[in-house]
Amino acid sequence: MSTTLHFCKYQGTGNDFVMVDDRANQFDAADHQRVRHLCDRRRGIGADGLILLRQHPEYDFEMVYFNADGHLGSMCGNGGRCTVAFARRLGVIETDTRFLATDGPHEARIEADGLVHLRMQDVRGQQEIDDYGVFLDTGSPHLVRFEPTGILAGLDVFAEGRALRNGELFRQKGTNVNFVEAPVAPGQPWQVRTYERGVEDETLSCGTGVTAVALAASRHGAASPVQLRTPGGELQVAFEAQPDGSFTHIYLSGPATFVFEGEV
Repeated sequence: MSTTLHFCKYQGTGNDFVMVDDRANQFDAADHQRVRHLCDRRRGIGADGLILLRQHPEYDFEMVYFNADGHLGSMCGNGGRCTVAFARRLGVIETDTRFLATDGPHEARIEADGLVHLRMQDVRGQQEIDDYGVFLDTGSPHLVRFEPTGILAGLDVFAEGRALRNGELFRQKGTNVNFVEAPVAPGQPWQVRTYERGVEDETLSCGTGVTAVALAASRHGAASPVQLRTPGGELQVAFEAQPDGSFTHIYLSGPATFVFEGEV
């Protein structure tokens, strides 16, 4: 029996998502083929991922995130911000919220203009990997590689990112890969391009990725809040660096925009 699925499309600095109101718990989370089809840019709706908004007895809602490959993913920062905007559209929340994601509870606030401030999980440390960069887990695993000035615009992110993502250092689980260029003058943003696992391509923006970049950049003189520019737009990451090398009170801030809605 065929069913009709109502959806909304949202994007956060170009990172786009199919959003589904699944408070009735009717979407089959094990149907990877369906998720993959809906995210397909030629045969489906087209998106970097699909997100279910579900009810939860202890939180305002639960966010269930799928990568474009159809499988459940780890935390998605831009997806989290878009889910907050979607929850407000549905009348589930007003301005402040506490919700559950795969990496635990999150707090967020949405402004009248759609700007969303999302609190990320504390990050306990970062690992320097010789000749590769800095590795952090910001809800999703990220490798941060700092590039020389002038390199980033012409970098083959797909080829370089895929090689590192699948490298033996990270084994079968793999990692997301961020390529970063420092500002050439004070007040300018850090430039970031990201290869995302699960999408298996460069995306226009990655929320957990820019969060990882901001924390790694603190070792290179970046002070909170850090401004970052991705191909899809600008984001800000604020944090408190602790003496033991950990980071707390991490907030990812940026727009979350409704694009269209429909049925499929």
